[in-house]
Amino acid sequence: MKFVILHGAGMADVPREDLGGKTLLQAAAIPHMDTVARKGELGLVTIPADGPVAGSDVTQLAILGYDPRKVYQGPAPFEAAGLGVMVGEHDVVFRCSMVTLGANATHSRGGQQPEIKKLGPHVVMEDATAGGIETEEARELIDAVNEQLGSETIQFYPGAGHRHLMVWVGGKARATCVNPHEIVGRPIGEYLPTGDGSDILRKLMEASLIILRDHPVNDQRRDAGLKPAHCLWLWGQGRAPRLPSLTDRHQITGTIISTSDLHRGIALCAGLEAIDPASLTESDGTDFLSRGEKALDELTKKDLVYVHAEVPPQTVQGTDSKARLKVLEEFDQKIVGPVLDGLPKLGAHRLLLVCDYAAAAGIGSIAGHQAVYTLYGGGTQKEKASKRGFSEADAEATQSGAREATKLIARLLMPG
Repeated sequence: MKFVILHGAGMADVPREDLGGKTLLQAAAIPHMDTVARKGELGLVTIPADGPVAGSDVTQLAILGYDPRKVYQGPAPFEAAGLGVMVGEHDVVFRCSMVTLGANATHSRGGQQPEIKKLGPHVVMEDATAGGIETEEARELIDAVNEQLGSETIQFYPGAGHRHLMVWVGGKARATCVNPHEIVGRPIGEYLPTGDGSDILRKLMEASLIILRDHPVNDQRRDAGLKPAHCLWLWGQGRAPRLPSLTDRHQITGTIISTSDLHRGIALCAGLEAIDPASLTESDGTDFLSRGEKALDELTKKDLVYVHAEVPPQTVQGTDSKARLKVLEEFDQKIVGPVLDGLPKLGAHRLLLVCDYAAAAGIGSIAGHQAVYTLYGGGTQKEKASKRGFSEADAEATQSGAREATKLIARLLMPG
């Protein structure tokens, strides 16, 4: 028996005015996803999570059978696992997001933005991704920070794009830190770290501001009309995770296919292997063709393959529904379609398709703790409802009530 999990991160949505009151899933041309919705078990799952919105990392933990409220502290420790960063039992890992800051309008003079020399209420979070900074440029910046701030107890590690890591050896994990995506457009004063150890975190963030402000990479970005990376924003911290092995518990082998360090890290902690992201021939973050092909290839060697694909953060935060529709339709065409076509050649199989909400999309807390799913049992399965498609409304209309996401993996892998 072969098992496939297809996770479309950030592809569920609320109705949008520019789509005539439809959601992305309702408006998109997704014939393959609609097919499994008609033939499989369609519904909603509830993601057990603390906070107003569950991110796709929390969704992944729940899909794999873990209760995020018990095992999730923040994204940074799992991201460290995905990057191969060694973390001691008493160390704390922080995510370092490169961000673009701006002056609060009340502090601007004559329409000109003053130079930002200190973090406080006079500063606004302008862009939580530093304008989608490229990995090569970001690596130069994080190396410069580590050269000046790195020590026996503090080390910075390069990641991808705007996402990087800081390890605090023997550090404190209980400071209150805020996801920068949640405060775009707001003054940062009340969202700076507070609580135990926050004084050190603030000093590091202030120091990174000074180091990065006049760095040649940022000068080049300004000259090119791009947003500079003003400072490192520390958040998402936690200690090294200890998860019971999914593969040992169910006596299976498995692999994850993802370009995300965070999602590969979660899978590795669960006992799965991970495909080298360099083999997935990514171009702009939405070229999914190689993932469908790679999934079928891996299924010839493994029992379970987890395919993670997401709507890029810049697309989620934008107002262009067409850009998000394009990502969704490519997911259907280049991942779901090829996998459905190839699975029958591999024998008996089951497929779980899950689409959750984007944590940065500003949706309500109820929607943010749910996801749309279909559990599909194979190519011979007959249609159960000829008119329904894979959408939030059709999932809710099944009237079966929302299941708990942590129960899905056992139902996917059940014998018989």
